[in-house]
Amino acid sequence: MTFVVLGLGSNRPWQGMTSVALLAKAVRALGEVLHGIICSSVYKTRAMYMEAQDDFYNMVVAGFVDDSVSPYDLLAATQYIESSLGRDRSVEYRNGPRSIDIDIELFGTRHMKAADLEIPHPRIAERAFVLVPLLEILQTSADSIESAPYARMLDACGSDGVTTYLDANAFRQLV
Repeated sequence: MTFVVLGLGSNRPWQGMTSVALLAKAVRALGEVLHGIICSSVYKTRAMYMEAQDDFYNMVVAGFVDDSVSPYDLLAATQYIESSLGRDRSVEYRNGPRSIDIDIELFGTRHMKAADLEIPHPRIAERAFVLVPLLEILQTSADSIESAPYARMLDACGSDGVTTYLDANAFRQLV
């Protein structure tokens, strides 16, 4: 089994579902792919890169995939879930509003750099909206990922604009 960490975000409702409801639905769907899912709290964060849009609701989930699952298999599964929840990359702007976004942040100890997939996520060090919930779940995870490097990254980028919206226990009740 390989321990993976995924970052989830949403800032656009879809088919009457709020961003938080979309996150809950995505986590339920990820339950078909990940074993032993751990969910962070949901954080409300200001948009980065393209700031003229609604705030995002972000979280991190972690769990295990079978050793037979490759990073590309996981990418295909996450993109399928995104599509099923209204994401259409062909009509959206890069870093713009979206119903759901699921990024592979970590895939075990794997490092890879390809045109369509980079692990660890190439912008993890600048994203407090990933680092804050990541550090939250690493505190409760039985996995041996060392949290100190991520804490240093968060110290460097700061956590301004990242506020708890819904704690992990309350979110789990939605899933």
